[in-house]
Amino acid sequence: MALPHRRPGWRRLPVRVRLIAGFATAMLVVLAGAGAFVYLRVRYALDLRLDEDLSAQATQLAGSVTRGGPPAVSPGTGYQLLDATGHVVAAGPGLSGTSLLSPEQASAARTHPLRADRGDLFPIRAGALRLYAVPLAAAGDGRAVTAVVAVRRDQRDEALRELIGQLVLANLAALAVASLVGYRLTRAALAPVERYRTEAARIAGGADRLRLAVPAHTDDEITRLGHTLNEMLAALEAALERERQFVHDASHELRTPLTLMSTEIELALRRPRTAAELEETLRNVAADAGRLRTLADTLLTAGVQPPPAPGATVDLAVLATEVAAHYPQIRADHHGPVPARGDAVRLRQILVNLLDNATRHGGPPVTVSTGHAGAAAYLRVHDHGPGMDPAFLARATARFTRADSARTTPGTGLGLAVVDAVVTAHGGLLRLCSNGVHHRSGTDDLPACEHPAGGTTVTVLLSSP
Repeated sequence: MALPHRRPGWRRLPVRVRLIAGFATAMLVVLAGAGAFVYLRVRYALDLRLDEDLSAQATQLAGSVTRGGPPAVSPGTGYQLLDATGHVVAAGPGLSGTSLLSPEQASAARTHPLRADRGDLFPIRAGALRLYAVPLAAAGDGRAVTAVVAVRRDQRDEALRELIGQLVLANLAALAVASLVGYRLTRAALAPVERYRTEAARIAGGADRLRLAVPAHTDDEITRLGHTLNEMLAALEAALERERQFVHDASHELRTPLTLMSTEIELALRRPRTAAELEETLRNVAADAGRLRTLADTLLTAGVQPPPAPGATVDLAVLATEVAAHYPQIRADHHGPVPARGDAVRLRQILVNLLDNATRHGGPPVTVSTGHAGAAAYLRVHDHGPGMDPAFLARATARFTRADSARTTPGTGLGLAVVDAVVTAHGGLLRLCSNGVHHRSGTDDLPACEHPAGGTTVTVLLSSP
């Protein structure tokens, strides 16, 4: 059995803790780098001072030895004279015996000046020295070939150790202060996020019509996130309200044929019926079932439509001519082929819906025309009826939505909803225009509408192949 996937422990930590940890790590690296730079600069300055003193003492010692006199150095400076094998032939107080230089260092010092340290900074031990060895041009005693001068590093090492301690304490204090400030800033920055989360949890728990408390006079990333979430909540509430209304309207529309069917059957069962009466009842029930099936199919069509098959095309001019032929009172107006990308069956369906609406709710004459609008192909249906209420245009494509003037005529309010669903699936645009008022289902940069000012015009815009 596969083990459940577990996230790394680091990612389970709160964002605030991870931010502070990252900030503290970055600060630690910066402070360590700054401390190392200060330490190296101070050590360089101290070593430079010692090296200058050693150089002067080495020159004095080499000169005295070369002249054949006794070795001469300043008080506090030790020295050794080494022969060609690296053994000590002369030394200052306390330095006789073992050479201060290793065999490798002694060999190198016979050809060029050499600087070296004897003893480490840590752990603390007595006898730490700074050495400077130079080759001798001529030895007074005939044996010495290398002169070595040495000074104690006690003060230099003590200064460096004190500097290291001060840097460690200062860096730790700076890191603690910076981490505390970073923690407070991070907590303050993430407080709105936590507040948003709490309010979102209330909304998820069933609270209705709540909005996140967003500051009114700020414009940072958190504030913009709050505004975006509020817009999303408003959109979700609107979508939920539309679905609730759809369920309510659908249940109402479906209840009517079901009630009629139930009533017909109950009446038929109350007393014995003749064969002719039963046949009439069955015919009525079949008609109600047909209307119910048609309504169910229309509901499915008004839902999410799949996009057309790749490469599918249709000539809108031919389609309009064929469909208009079934309506004697409708005139088709087109000039040459008008190819468009789309599914012929579904485009035929929306044209039938538009023509049914025009003949049922509009007024003659009704015309269907096709053509080109910029880079798009269009299919347009126009009638000379009284037109739609301008306030109704924006919601005319909603499911089960009907204008007040159309409630006395047959229909379910799904015709334009089906048209809008099919056009959207084709990546097209739908324009509804009535008595000089224009409404578009989306923004587009295509040419403005060209149609008579009166009546109602529905324009479907599709991509040209």
